[in-house]
Amino acid sequence: MSDAPDQYGVVGHPVAHSWSPFIHGIFARETGQSMVYRLYDFTPEDFRDRVLEFFLGGGRGLNVTLPHKIAAAEVANELTPRAARAQAVNTLSLQADGTLLGDNTDGAGLVHDLCDNFNVVITRRRILIIGAGGASRGVLAPLLALEPVELVIANRTEERAQSLANEFSDLGAVSGVGFRYVSGGAFDVIINATSASLSGDVPAVPPSVIGPETVCYDMAYGKTDTAFIQWALARGCTHAIQGWGMLVEQAAESFRVWRGVRPPTGPVLTALKERAARAG
Repeated sequence: MSDAPDQYGVVGHPVAHSWSPFIHGIFARETGQSMVYRLYDFTPEDFRDRVLEFFLGGGRGLNVTLPHKIAAAEVANELTPRAARAQAVNTLSLQADGTLLGDNTDGAGLVHDLCDNFNVVITRRRILIIGAGGASRGVLAPLLALEPVELVIANRTEERAQSLANEFSDLGAVSGVGFRYVSGGAFDVIINATSASLSGDVPAVPPSVIGPETVCYDMAYGKTDTAFIQWALARGCTHAIQGWGMLVEQAAESFRVWRGVRPPTGPVLTALKERAARAG
């Protein structure tokens, strides 16, 4: 029994579209790790019980995606500083003493992709984040650490955006507004942190937020351009990026948390894009 591979997976609802098993499979082969990685579709009502079942049954780690990132923070016995700051968890790990550690690798993944893979500058730039849910929570602190001149959170419910901004106001110039009240002209970087693209919707922010030099980044990803990417390109954006790189970079960070080694991401990103293109 000791020779059985360690059990990992990703939990979401829905989750069938996830590329995480493909990514972690390559990571495992690259680093010589004995592990299997599966998809788990748990409803919000069943999330806590099913996650605990997974770990009681010998599971070692889970990635957590929409809509469970905030709920995962409540399941964990302990949070890393970055997860505690976000109050959202995308990585659960079984510790030696049987407790669950909650971490959040989303922010590290986003910053790696934007700054290292695409050479996007955040420092002294105006940043707009669309959405005030768990995905936004995970990236605010790492982005604010890069000292943008302004970071605006826009959300359908203005109060939720303002509340989230208040939580992070000690880290920099951050504010929250409703979609229709986003002002100040074009932003340098716009990040879509909503799940709207998955259902073909686009948040109702004014088109004036986009200028020809604006970098538009969708945390979501698809075989073809997402609804947000299509919306951005139609309004003159010339630098529109899907979240494939963030997906791979946050996965590599999760893998490091679980296995103690951070795999190279370049080969996985290339293979992922090629496979997605073929599937499309």
